[in-house]
Amino acid sequence: MLPDLPIHVVLTFILITLIVFFWFVFGLFQASQHLGDIRIRRNVGIVIMAVVMWLLIQGALAYSGFYLDFDRFPPRLLVFGIFPVLIMFIAAPFLISAKSRFIRAISLEGLTYIQAVRFPVEIVLWWLFIYGAIPKLMTFEGRNFDILVGITAPLVGYYCFTRPKAPPTLALLWNYLGLALLFNIVINAILAAPTPLQQFGFDQPNVAVVYFPFIWLGVFIVPVVYVAHIISIKRLSGGR
Repeated sequence: MLPDLPIHVVLTFILITLIVFFWFVFGLFQASQHLGDIRIRRNVGIVIMAVVMWLLIQGALAYSGFYLDFDRFPPRLLVFGIFPVLIMFIAAPFLISAKSRFIRAISLEGLTYIQAVRFPVEIVLWWLFIYGAIPKLMTFEGRNFDILVGITAPLVGYYCFTRPKAPPTLALLWNYLGLALLFNIVINAILAAPTPLQQFGFDQPNVAVVYFPFIWLGVFIVPVVYVAHIISIKRLSGGR
């Protein structure tokens, strides 16, 4: 783990990860129960087991210091962490279909509310900046405006789905904005890491993401909120 980092920062991030994980599990089980298809339930179980293994493997690699060799090219984080996520990022829009029974069974309300997790994530990033583990540009004081998605998620979820008073178009535009802000911070985070690809944050590089438990931000939390956006956009745009 990062040296000299207060335990409350670590525990807060672990709690955030657990919240996202249990929301992920609950959302999949809820959709499978709604359909009542045994085959879908079995596939959901396989997906959850795969995600658990992915979290354990990534956590173990980060905890062991496997990703700390920043001079290697290509960087280990890029090969074993970012590259698999990048493949998922590219494939998700093509694999996710709004016509799928399972995708239609996933709650748009839940997909929106989970984006609120980006608010506490931004608080953790701000703490990491204070303790010298990431550059300022990765916080809401720099180039990261992701906190706006976390703040507005409960409002969009409530007024578009829980007590629908706003048109679905508002939720669609909000999801596009959230996706753009997500790409913004992901790109800046990659280019601020101390690798041969680094372009920003030379005085205080992004080192937190290679340590346990913060490795889970890039390899789990970001993919989950990304997929939530893709599913919402597909559903709200009528599958286009």
